[in-house]
Amino acid sequence: MSKYDALFTPMQIGKCQLKNRVVITAMEGTGIVENMFGPKFNEKCHDYYINLAKNDVGLLIPGMLPVYSMMMGKWTHKYPKEFAKARGLIDEIHSYGSKVFFQIGAGFAGRNYTLVDKLIPVAENKFLKKVLNPIVHLNEMMVGPSEGTPMVWAPQLSTRALTKQEIEAYIEGYAKTAKLCKENGIDGVEVHAVHEGYLMDQFTTEYTNNRTDEYGGSFENRYRFACEVVKAIKRECGQDYPVMLRYSVTSKVIDFNVGAVPNEEYIEKGRDIQESIKAANYLIEAGYDALDCDNGTYDSWYWAHPPVYMPLNCNLNEAIELKKHVNAPIICAGKMQADKAAEVIANNQIDGVGIARQFLCDPEYLTKLQQGRENEIRPCISCHNGCLPTGYYKNSGVLMDTSSKETSGVCALNPVTHHEKQYKIEKVAVSKKIAIIGGGIGGMEVARLATLRGHVVELYEKSDRLGGVFVAAAAPSFKEKDKQLIKWYENEMKRLNITIHFNTEVKNLSEIVADEYVIATGAKAKSVPIKGIEKAIEAIDYLNGKETKENVIVIGGGLTGCEIAYDLCLKGKKPVIVEMAKDVITSVGVCMANSQMLRDLLRYYQVPIYLESTVKQINDDSVVVSTKDGEITLAADNVIVSVGYNSNPLVAENEKEHIHVVGDASKVGNLKSVIWKAYELAYKL
Repeated sequence: MSKYDALFTPMQIGKCQLKNRVVITAMEGTGIVENMFGPKFNEKCHDYYINLAKNDVGLLIPGMLPVYSMMMGKWTHKYPKEFAKARGLIDEIHSYGSKVFFQIGAGFAGRNYTLVDKLIPVAENKFLKKVLNPIVHLNEMMVGPSEGTPMVWAPQLSTRALTKQEIEAYIEGYAKTAKLCKENGIDGVEVHAVHEGYLMDQFTTEYTNNRTDEYGGSFENRYRFACEVVKAIKRECGQDYPVMLRYSVTSKVIDFNVGAVPNEEYIEKGRDIQESIKAANYLIEAGYDALDCDNGTYDSWYWAHPPVYMPLNCNLNEAIELKKHVNAPIICAGKMQADKAAEVIANNQIDGVGIARQFLCDPEYLTKLQQGRENEIRPCISCHNGCLPTGYYKNSGVLMDTSSKETSGVCALNPVTHHEKQYKIEKVAVSKKIAIIGGGIGGMEVARLATLRGHVVELYEKSDRLGGVFVAAAAPSFKEKDKQLIKWYENEMKRLNITIHFNTEVKNLSEIVADEYVIATGAKAKSVPIKGIEKAIEAIDYLNGKETKENVIVIGGGLTGCEIAYDLCLKGKKPVIVEMAKDVITSVGVCMANSQMLRDLLRYYQVPIYLESTVKQINDDSVVVSTKDGEITLAADNVIVSVGYNSNPLVAENEKEHIHVVGDASKVGNLKSVIWKAYELAYKL
């Protein structure tokens, strides 16, 4: 027997039997049929889904298919040929015993509409908005149940109230799209949803619905939209056609754009557990066959898209409580771990487990679990750098990371996802001797891939362990998965028998004979011209274990500075952040789910933050800070400097032939930029 056995027992959703309890929940960028500018079959997803089916996933739910396009205003159900193109893929998935539900929804219409930064000037200008509306459709996208509700990504803007005719058109769109799904062999649909603060969910919560017609006011009226959708689908497709609902059990909302962090005492502004139990039964009675559950809205987005700071299995308690009161399958998603999922399924506390981004990171996840190869599973670290790199700071709109063509649905740690043919492992014709200088993530990734392709690799690391600067980054207590990633790389180095020279600092490449040299020597901390800076602690030294006293000034916000401040709070310290920018995190590639949770954690721990401010002088027990309102002096037992890094290559890139610089040694970035560049190089060597 295995502790995972319960995961591999059958489950029923309506009339559809699944071979096991594992559901891949929908993710951005993974649609089989998409509808951004108009319905289109996504040809490049074939290998991704077949790989998942081969690896025993019970139910595949591709990325949400909007029934109405985000731009150009096209209804999905009017393009049946695009569904017909998907039929071959659906049949092939079925040949491996997996089932497919399409997630269909109102798309990005609503206060959560992904209003990118470049569209803010258009949305703020009535003339431009009208002129460009046939293309960008802002009038149709910036809508909600009520007039005047603040937009999530640009709270300075607000919604237009959806008309009854528009609601009816959406209901028809859901039903006719579901019919196309049924006609093309798709096993069921998941309605998106009373979930995450999307349009339909905005109708259900009182703080976003001030209507006075039959779609607002009473409980029944607020849930009318969701009920009418499932009834329309059942009329169109038959009562036996499975319809699941994506469902946020609780909203976790304190106010607009303010979420409740774990263990925080608060008054729920959205849906609480009591209303949720009532709503779930009401929705099931209307016709939904199962509920695919988590928590949160865009005001508390980190519950639905849990970042590294969120506890494992973060939505499980609410799903278990809901299960006690409903007679329908309950699936729970949100950093779910296989061992815990198997335990609660075996105890009949939930029925299925939703796992998504872990499969982007390692599509062989279930196979490795079943074969007892857990140490070979590449762990998802909830960074969102590849799957959802949508940055945000105050009133900015969506800041898309366009450093690569893919802006969602890919994995920072595993570039193979959706590029299966490009990165297929094939042995090289001529094996080379490759010397890699530096045992950080970039160096190890090149070493791993080059070895798999048949090269002979030797890696030189000046310290006594692998991981480079990522060892420090993974140090805080909330970085369990980061630590697992380092262990995964260490295991890969051993599994592939890669020769590693520890405690070996290479100062001159002439010391080593090789055909190709890979420089992966990382970066070094930036220096800042502050009087008394010698009294400060470098961020990496703090993360590597240097102790502090109670009152700590953190110079520099950003991801690292805010994580350090949060770590200090967990240790009972009193941090203060001093940041030059207008917001504490302004990085484009940091997903709002991550930055939003950090902001709410700092709010919860009451961390003072001085924006548009600089430290002018560090004294023995204080710092002098220049703010926009003048100079102030803050008490400080310690000062931590977190102002970023500069590349630190052993030699300049392309200094001579056969020398390649990767990772932060080439350009300081995040794990996605490091690993993806390592793949590019390894496939050229």
